[in-house]
Amino acid sequence: MTARAADRARYDRATAPLDAPLAIVDLDAFDANAADLVRRAAGKPVRVASKSVRCRALLERALAKDGFRGIMSFTLAESLWLARFGFDDILLAYPSADRSGFAELAADPKLAGAVTVMVDDPAHLDLIDAARDGGRELIRVCLELDTSLQLLGGRVRVGALRSPLRSPAQLAELARSVVRRPGFRLVGIMAYEGHIAGVGDSLAGRPLRSRAIRLMQAAARRELAERRAAVVRAVRAVVPDLEFVNGGGTGSVQHTAAEDSVTEIAAGSGLYVPRLFDNYTSFTGRPAALFAQPVVRRPGVGVVTVLGGGYPASGAAGPDRLPVPYLPEGLKYDPQEGPGEVQTPLLGSPADDLLVGDKVWFRHAKAGELCERFEKLHLIEGDTVTATVPTYRGEGQTFL
Repeated sequence: MTARAADRARYDRATAPLDAPLAIVDLDAFDANAADLVRRAAGKPVRVASKSVRCRALLERALAKDGFRGIMSFTLAESLWLARFGFDDILLAYPSADRSGFAELAADPKLAGAVTVMVDDPAHLDLIDAARDGGRELIRVCLELDTSLQLLGGRVRVGALRSPLRSPAQLAELARSVVRRPGFRLVGIMAYEGHIAGVGDSLAGRPLRSRAIRLMQAAARRELAERRAAVVRAVRAVVPDLEFVNGGGTGSVQHTAAEDSVTEIAAGSGLYVPRLFDNYTSFTGRPAALFAQPVVRRPGVGVVTVLGGGYPASGAAGPDRLPVPYLPEGLKYDPQEGPGEVQTPLLGSPADDLLVGDKVWFRHAKAGELCERFEKLHLIEGDTVTATVPTYRGEGQTFL
């Protein structure tokens, strides 16, 4: 029996009393992935990206482990919600225009002490001040650095379109703006190198493209390490007691951790290991989060139909944004239909061994987005469901 077949047997036994659709997290795999992130971070704390987890119980499980510290959140409303539950080190990774949220933050000393907000433009400071509604609490602020690789004088750009702040001078100038402005405290710098951390460099059947990606990423790492160090020096000249410099992502943990200027690493997807993280040479994780759909039809030889399953991930539309049939091995989509909202036909010889009511296990393309489809996660240890915990959605929260 292959390792994957053994996993299928475990998951089927554990969930035998439960009807699909359902979602699980294999805690043995989750814990192994957490340990690997800590190992790769080489002594620097890992800040958990909540966007990739979206379950309070599993955020708590990760943060209880040595080597993890703090949360990287994705909306201000989520940040405040988590802070009310006692999470006390929350870095909001994206600028916000949530005026009511800023009013609440500025009026509550507990929230203001727990949450750090992201800015990359003086307009963000203006918006926060206009939203205070009388609140006088000091707002903790982080600056975001643009990490993109720019070639040929900027005519070629590789990387996400995020912050407009690129040079040490630009970040130092905004740092001075924050320092001069009453009601704000600059505490950190963040730089997410998505073109390194979020792009696989070993694409099956595409050796030339894989080599090109590796060459690009090596050049990008060198350029960013030098520029990030210069940025940190420039900002520390303005704010010597800067608390943190955050960088990295699941796919670049060990490379970013090697930079002296970086004090902490961000990672979250590496806990669940969705399918987009199958194509990396820098690490190998264990799939921990899966969902099951029930077989509801057997249209013919080599074909079964499962209920639902059309859960595409965000990003540029393409086959890599689709979930993949994972267990039993050997099933694939009908190219004429793909995964559907209500039903999904699956092709392959394993279909002939599946009966109506059996489960087919899938992996989502991304990590936390799976939790937008399910209200709860069944946590499996060995071949037993040891707990069932709510996702954000299960707690009535859909932040985006």
